[in-house]
Amino acid sequence: MLGPERNTAVDLIRLLALVGICVVNVPFLALPVETTLAAPEALPDRLAVFAVEALFQSKFFLLFSFLFGWGLHVQEALARRSGASFAGRYGRRLGALALMGCLHAVLVFTGDILLIYALLGLLIWPFLGLGPRALVRLAGAMIPLAAISLLGLSVMLTEVTLPVEGAGLDGGFIEATRARLHDWPETLGFLLLFQGPLAFGAIALGLAAGKSDFFSPDSPGRRALRRAVPGLAVAGIPINALYAASMGGLIPPEQELLSLAGFVGIALGGPMLSAVYLHLILGLADRLRLPGILEAAGRNSLSVYVLQGVVAGFVFGAYGLGLFDRIGWAGLVPVSLLVAALAILAVGVIARRSGRGPLEIVLRRVTYAGKTRPRPQAAHPGDAL
Repeated sequence: MLGPERNTAVDLIRLLALVGICVVNVPFLALPVETTLAAPEALPDRLAVFAVEALFQSKFFLLFSFLFGWGLHVQEALARRSGASFAGRYGRRLGALALMGCLHAVLVFTGDILLIYALLGLLIWPFLGLGPRALVRLAGAMIPLAAISLLGLSVMLTEVTLPVEGAGLDGGFIEATRARLHDWPETLGFLLLFQGPLAFGAIALGLAAGKSDFFSPDSPGRRALRRAVPGLAVAGIPINALYAASMGGLIPPEQELLSLAGFVGIALGGPMLSAVYLHLILGLADRLRLPGILEAAGRNSLSVYVLQGVVAGFVFGAYGLGLFDRIGWAGLVPVSLLVAALAILAVGVIARRSGRGPLEIVLRRVTYAGKTRPRPQAAHPGDAL
């Protein structure tokens, strides 16, 4: 039986989560504010918006958060076995993630999740000693909290105009950086309300998964997930479709309550489809052996995530190919997939040669206070984001 240290299912989940996150993020790097907030006129673009909101939004970042929590358990177990202070390692790791998040938000993409993970990692710290059942209950409590947060956010959005990444990308890099710096505080506040509670719940579930050996092929957790999937799919698909309709402007303006229900409903619909995706990916992982280059990329998800934004910024920014506002929603879906693939392959090649991705080397040196040296081909899955 494969334990979490050698089960490459986590690498496949990371890779597909990164692809899904890229599909969601790229439009906010490629289009002006007014375009991202308004329903597109062309039918292909409308269909693309609906598909992205229904199938990608608020699903793949939850898978990523789930594995973040699983990684916390792996790191804690490694510290315990080596007799090292987990608190010291963990504190340095969160500090490094926070700093990387700030730099990423200002230099690459204001929709950064690294700082949010650092903050949520700090919040989950007091709960690391809980057992799996208590952690599952903690995660469940985040769903109503997320609904309340989204309800409050919907009220706030009627009062203010949210800055969306894309401002300044039709200028040079310095201009784009200034725009990101200006927009980041409000964007961060929005993301904490929109993603924070659900991401925290997913981290708690990931921590529970680590404590219960979830990734073993016939674990109780996987059996429970398998039984729940049909009901989750039946209930989750229409909830996510309503959310997509509310975000895509498909609900008549006079139906404000229906639109509000669709927006708030993602608090429940997002986790439902994320669980379905998790089950499907695990089934695929049981039958698929990842090529070495993809496995290496999956173990170095931090570098892949940041490189996706760098590549997208080059594609759409005036300091690169200058394709900002030249591709509609329908065209952005394949472009997003291409950006994700390029980042994954590039990091995979680098990691295969050096043992780890560039940012993982930095994060590991900070975490272990420079006491361990990176070894080729020795990346541990718990080292990843």
